[in-house]
Amino acid sequence: MNSSVLARDEALAPKETSVEISVKGEWIKVPALQIDGATIIVSGEWIRTASVLDEEWSECELENPELCIQALKKYRSCALRADLFTFSQKLPATVPKYSYPMELDSVAAIRLTSFKDWWDRLPQVTRKNVRRSEKRGVVAKLREFDDDLVRDIVELTKDSPIRQGKRFVHYGKTFEQVRKDQSTFLGRCDFICAYSDKELIGMAKIIYSGEIASILQFLPKVGQEDKRPANALIAKMAEVCEARGISHIIYGLYNYGNKRNSSLLEFKIRNGFEEFLVPRFYVPLTVRGSLSFKLNLHRGILGVLPNSLITMALSLREKWYTLCGLPGRRSSIAEQPNRIRQTERSNPPAGSNV
Repeated sequence: MNSSVLARDEALAPKETSVEISVKGEWIKVPALQIDGATIIVSGEWIRTASVLDEEWSECELENPELCIQALKKYRSCALRADLFTFSQKLPATVPKYSYPMELDSVAAIRLTSFKDWWDRLPQVTRKNVRRSEKRGVVAKLREFDDDLVRDIVELTKDSPIRQGKRFVHYGKTFEQVRKDQSTFLGRCDFICAYSDKELIGMAKIIYSGEIASILQFLPKVGQEDKRPANALIAKMAEVCEARGISHIIYGLYNYGNKRNSSLLEFKIRNGFEEFLVPRFYVPLTVRGSLSFKLNLHRGILGVLPNSLITMALSLREKWYTLCGLPGRRSSIAEQPNRIRQTERSNPPAGSNV
């Protein structure tokens, strides 16, 4: 066997390593597998699910899923044992490329041909809110990542300990903690900031992957809601992405399992986000993984319970926080794909949404 073949085989061989991920706002180190350039991690307790690290923010799709499947079937170390392997295609690829078992992710995205086209498709109330933010002195602009911006974000995260009816895991973080959270993907991201005078009243972090932009964090200040910082951020985002030739702006999921009629979904619709159905593949690796997929256990609570029970549970949680003296605010929190929410893990840094 010649040296080039040996070098290729060595490069393709899985390598065990470790990576840092953010879990409920805290950074922890977990074992991982490097397979043909992809980093695979395993999460879950009873159902162990293998997935691509930072798949939502990666620059390309998984190139060789079969190689990953073969490696995961052979690699049976305790920490990296997996029952199910999942990976997704990326917009604009909505036609399935593989014959593996699959479901369709409900992705929320703006189809951006031009700023004018996006603007003309908005409802009148949204256009009024953008103009209202301008009249009230809000200026949305790009900011370089530096210590001044980190200090501004620290103050911004102190806005409320509760967001969207749940605890905001980044509330009260220190300068160093916020700096670490925001230091990811610096080579291909932008920070769009909304200011009122010198006060930061909203921030969005977007990640670029070719012609796709994904919102990693979206954090308007609820205490300044009358100035419509969220609308100002989205408008500036559309302007910036048009200049970069971006075709789609992705903002997490459109529907989260069976959860319907949320304020987050209403916000997305009013700001021009549409539903795109993108193939997500699920490959059982064990008998347990096959059984869990057939029983839809991989979907988690939001994918199994009916909308009526989900609505009731969310209402009870909001009432509980009210009794505890922690009023919820309709501002942004970490938005995570359904499969990540099942295991309470968020890709670093945990993003935020309206």
